Amino acid sequence: MTLSPRTRTRTRATMIGFIAVLLWSLLALFTAGSAPVPPLLLNAMCFAIGGVIGLIWTARNRGFARLRQVSWKVYAFGTIGLFGYHFLYFTALRLAPAAEAGLIAYLWPLLIVLFSGLLPGERLGRGHVLGGLIAFAGAALVVAGGRAGFDPQALPGLSLAFLCALTWATYSVLSRRLGTVPTDSVAIFCIATAVLSALAHLALEPTVWPDDLSGWLSVLALGLGPVGLAFYVWDIGVKHGDIQMLGVASYAAPLLSTLALIVAGFAQATVSLVAAAVLIAGGAALAARASAVRSSPAKDA
Repeated sequence: MTLSPRTRTRTRATMIGFIAVLLWSLLALFTAGSAPVPPLLLNAMCFAIGGVIGLIWTARNRGFARLRQVSWKVYAFGTIGLFGYHFLYFTALRLAPAAEAGLIAYLWPLLIVLFSGLLPGERLGRGHVLGGLIAFAGAALVVAGGRAGFDPQALPGLSLAFLCALTWATYSVLSRRLGTVPTDSVAIFCIATAVLSALAHLALEPTVWPDDLSGWLSVLALGLGPVGLAFYVWDIGVKHGDIQMLGVASYAAPLLSTLALIVAGFAQATVSLVAAAVLIAGGAALAARASAVRSSPAKDA
């Protein structure tokens, strides 16, 4: 089977976008290593690193002229997406149990799959929806650890967690409509997010720096990877790749994150983890099959 150039480009962009999922799987590990830095301060430090790295890359490729051509509305959109998601996420974790809030927040991959059907040139298949639901069930096992229950007092936090998921899904899907905007613009998103995070930190948190060299190295690793490069490759993936496949594949992040914690000695393997792996892999396979059928040679022709 010979793939058309358009399909090859789409597949390459999807694989680049999946790098973000792999990097986000290291978020919990490096965040644990950065303790006792409070979340908004950590956010400010990491996004500053990610933004500076992006600006250096842009300077080396003489891309500042392109950045000046980008509308301020695009910069506002990107900043709201990055800062809004993280601010809502951290606030939700303060107002609701971490497992339940994390699970609600992790509705964003499923919302991406559903919202993507509204995009021009995209068609949402049953395989995408079913795959997303199955993968979400797997992520639920990882995030909630098999627990169940609901505390009415946690409702404000859970509501913010849903807004968090809605924010990131909307940002990711609408980014598709900005395909002509250079990925270099993410550097400005990161810098603006760092500034807003620093202001929020000064208003809401005590200032606590890393205790030792390993803590500073964890902050650096976060800024270079999960809170840096990840947003650049994600931008490429959602703009030019298979956004439905990326949405379902994103459910691998909590699974891979837990595996990384197990390898590092921060967590233990459980039966629910194995079940989650089967569900996430099965859901991703269904979505991949749906994407493969949609991108068959006959359709490309």
